[in-house]
Amino acid sequence: MRTIRVTGKGQIKVKPDMTRITITLEGMYPDYAETLRHSSEDTDSLKDVLAAFGFERTDLKTLSFNVDTEYESYKDHGAYKQRFVGYRFRHLIKMEFDSDNERLGKILYTLGNCELKPEFRISYTVKDPEAAKNELLGKAVKDAKEKAAVITAAAGVTLKDIQNIDYSWGEIELEVSPINRLMKACAPAPSACEDTCYDLDIEPDDIEVADTVTVVWEIA
Repeated sequence: MRTIRVTGKGQIKVKPDMTRITITLEGMYPDYAETLRHSSEDTDSLKDVLAAFGFERTDLKTLSFNVDTEYESYKDHGAYKQRFVGYRFRHLIKMEFDSDNERLGKILYTLGNCELKPEFRISYTVKDPEAAKNELLGKAVKDAKEKAAVITAAAGVTLKDIQNIDYSWGEIELEVSPINRLMKACAPAPSACEDTCYDLDIEPDDIEVADTVTVVWEIA
């Protein structure tokens, strides 16, 4: 059986409609149990802070959590050595909500001024990622079919049944980050009419993604 293998490429632009805030809680303590206790307390405190903005405690999702040993270098009789100084926890958390600059400004102001002093990052994504991925896949298959039709017509052969479709099924990241890092010192000044909110005017660009599909047809 003769076959033809063609790779099609799909490209789409998606308008982001969800805001994602990725928050990092970090701390170091001399005792392992104490480190875990502080991590748990800080996470609970963060959930309490965000509850004021309508978030359920389960809305905060853990992306990663780890506890590592920390050492410091010191000089002893002319030789450098290392000594244990404690355990450091790092808890990476995300929260998402329908894009709203006013709500975002209030949340960022609160995060920037609360006792926890967490690091945070703003990005934008889409509410229905599966719909975007399906559209991308459809465009890639259509592109492969159009290319196959051109090739077979030029070669004087006939395109018959599909024998195989090879798609990576890899994770497509539908995310754009117009602000990589927002520090309190360089954040916008609070609005004159609201002293508990940063006055933000952010319009994220469309998310551009591409993927490929390889289709094998029988030819005659």
